[in-house]
Amino acid sequence: MVINKTKTDSERSNNLISWLILAIILLLVVVIRIRILEIPLERDEGEYAYCGQLLLQMILPFKEVYTMKLPGTCLAYSLIMLLFGQTIKGIHLGLLLVNCLSIILLFLITRKLLNYRAALITALVYAVLSVSPTVLGFAAHATHFIVLFALAGTYLLLICLENGRPVLYLASGLFFGLAFLMKQQGIFFVLFGGYAILHAGLVSRPVSKKKIAARFLIFAAGCITPLLLVMAIALLSGAFDKFWFWTFRYSAIYASTIPLNLGLESFYKNSMEAINGFAILWITAAIGFLILITDRRFRDLRGIIISFSVLSFLAVSAGLYFRKHYFIMLLPAVAILMGICIDSLQRYLSQKGSSRLLISLPLLILLLGIVLGINTHQGYFLYDPPETLVKDAYDPDHPFPEALKMAEFLKSRTTPEDKIAVLGSEPEILFYAQRRSATGYIYTYELMRNHDYSLPMQQEMIGEIEQASPKFLIFFAIFNSWLIHPDSKMLIFNWFHDYAKKYYRLVGRVELVPGGESRYLWGDAARSSELESPSAILIYERRQGSAEGEYNN
Repeated sequence: MVINKTKTDSERSNNLISWLILAIILLLVVVIRIRILEIPLERDEGEYAYCGQLLLQMILPFKEVYTMKLPGTCLAYSLIMLLFGQTIKGIHLGLLLVNCLSIILLFLITRKLLNYRAALITALVYAVLSVSPTVLGFAAHATHFIVLFALAGTYLLLICLENGRPVLYLASGLFFGLAFLMKQQGIFFVLFGGYAILHAGLVSRPVSKKKIAARFLIFAAGCITPLLLVMAIALLSGAFDKFWFWTFRYSAIYASTIPLNLGLESFYKNSMEAINGFAILWITAAIGFLILITDRRFRDLRGIIISFSVLSFLAVSAGLYFRKHYFIMLLPAVAILMGICIDSLQRYLSQKGSSRLLISLPLLILLLGIVLGINTHQGYFLYDPPETLVKDAYDPDHPFPEALKMAEFLKSRTTPEDKIAVLGSEPEILFYAQRRSATGYIYTYELMRNHDYSLPMQQEMIGEIEQASPKFLIFFAIFNSWLIHPDSKMLIFNWFHDYAKKYYRLVGRVELVPGGESRYLWGDAARSSELESPSAILIYERRQGSAEGEYNN
C-alpha cells in the first residue's frame, strides 16, 4: 500500500500550527465534558463500573456477574477508577481522556493518509460528534474504548506497513485484540487490520506470499493474545463455563434474534437520531465517499478507507440493534470522509484560481454544520444541568438520577458485608452503594426473552437470592428495566411476591413522575400511601431474625 508522502514544504512548516489547532480542538472537548462530568451513570456504565469495582477487590466478573460482554471495558473501568476514583466524576474523567486520545490518533492517521488540513478537519468533526447527545456521547460506553484501541492498532499498522518491522505488526495486533476484548463488535476492526495487511502485500511489487503470510500470522498472534489471557484466567479461576456460555454461546443467540424488518426499522429510527441536528456534516461525509471512489488521487488509498468504512458500519450493525451509541464506532470513518470532502473541494477551488472567500466556502459550510448542530442541542452543550440531560436522553421511566438517592439509603442501612438483590436491570445502584449483588443476574432482560434458557435463568436467579438471604431487595416495577414480552415466563414475579411478603417488609418507595419530580417515600409513608405512578421502585428490608422457612409478622 502506498501511503501519502507527497507533502509540500509549506505543509511541513505548518506542523506546529496544526498541533496548536489540535490543542484548541482538545480544549473544546475538555470544556464540554467538564461541564457534564457529574451526569448520572446509565445502566451500561453501571455494569462496567460495578464489575470494575469487583476487579479492584480481586473478584473476577464471571464469578459474581453474568454478562454477554467481554471483560475488556470492565478492566478499563477498573484502571480509570484506580486513577480517578470510584465516582461518577472519576469515570467521566476517564472518558474524557479516552476521547482525547482517540481524537489525537485519528488526527495522526488522517495526516499519514492525507495531509494536515484533512487531519484537522477529521479531528474537529470527530470531536464534536463523539461528544454529542445524538450518539449518547456523554456516557462511557464500550464503543468509545473500541474506537480508542482500533485507532491505536490502525496507526501502528500504517507505520509497520511502511517499514515492515515485525514487532509493530505484533503490537498493532495487540491493540486490535484489545478492541475486540472491549466488546464483541471490535472483531470487525480486527478484520480491517487483516485486510489492510493483505491489501498492502498484494499491491506491492513484487508480491511476496511468504511475507504476507508471515506478517499476517504475527498480526493474528497479537490479536488473539488478549482473549487467550482472559480465557486462561477464567479457566484458572473456575469461571470458564460461565464466561464461555455468556460471551460466546448465549451472545450468539442474542445477536440473531432481531428479524430483518425490525432491524431496518431500528436502523432508520436510530440513524435519524444520530444525525439529528448534524445533517450537513453527514451529507458532507456522503460527498466525501463519492469523491473517494471517483477521484484518481485516492486510487492507492481507496481500498483501505472504503474497507475501514464498511467494517465500521458492520460493527454498528451487529445484531441489527443499531443502538445510538453504536454509531460512535462509525464516526472515525465518517470524519475521515468529511476530511476528504472539504480538503478536496478546497484544493479544487484553489486550482481554479478562485477568490479566498470561495476557497474557504467548503470549510465555512462545515463550520456552519457544526454550529447548527450545537444550536439544536444547545441545552446539552451549554447550560442544562446533568440530571436534566440524562432525563432528556432517555425515556422518562429510566431511573438513573433516582438510583443515586436509593443507593445513599441502602449504604446507610447496610454494612460492606451485607448483600443486596436488585430485581431489574439497574446495576448502577450496586456501584453507588458499594455493595455486592446477591445474584450474578445484574440484568433481567435475558430472563424475559423467549428462549430455552429463560426459565432456567429465572430459577438460577431465585436460587442465588434465596441462598444469599440479602438484607435488601430492590424491585423495579418499571417496563424499561425488564422489557417484558407477551410470551415472557412470569415465574420470578410470582416467586418475588410470595418471598418478599414472607421474609421482608417495605421500607421505601420511589415513584417516577413523567415530566415532574420523582416521589420518595420512606418507612410508614411507603407502606400506607397509594401508588400514584405506574413506574415505581420498591425497597424491601429483611425482617430482623427472619430466616428461610420462618415468618415474622
